Amino acid sequence: MDFLTDWLEDWIRELLVGGIMGNLEGLFDTVNAKVGEIAVQVGTTPAAWNAGVFSLIRQLSETVILPIAGLVLTFVATYELIQMLLEKNNMHEFDVANIYKWVFKTACAILILSNTFNIVMAVFDVNVKLLLMLSFISFSVFFMLFLN
Repeated sequence: MDFLTDWLEDWIRELLVGGIMGNLEGLFDTVNAKVGEIAVQVGTTPAAWNAGVFSLIRQLSETVILPIAGLVLTFVATYELIQMLLEKNNMHEFDVANIYKWVFKTACAILILSNTFNIVMAVFDVNVKLLLMLSFISFSVFFMLFLN
């Protein structure tokens, strides 16, 4: 009688395992295809996605945001210079290194401010490159690495 129960148990086990493996066989291929499609869509740069909107945003950045940020920077830099000069007893105990430090900080701020749009676009480009690199790693390989 044990032979019959063992045979029945093995048959049911093979039936279930075969059905599950048959259902999961194409899963990784489907997921890899979807990940590839999503990587192409998400990996599109803003300029390639919609050139008109990209041009509009760039123009707004250069003609509206940059001048306002320049005014704010001018106010902050002037205020800092006045405070630095007044701090040392109206320049009676003044050190030239403070002027050099102020000029360096202001120059760095102007450099960053004038290249803000380029910095933001560089961040987008780095993200696109990373996304494209990661999309080549198939989902099944990634899944198998973390299961073992």
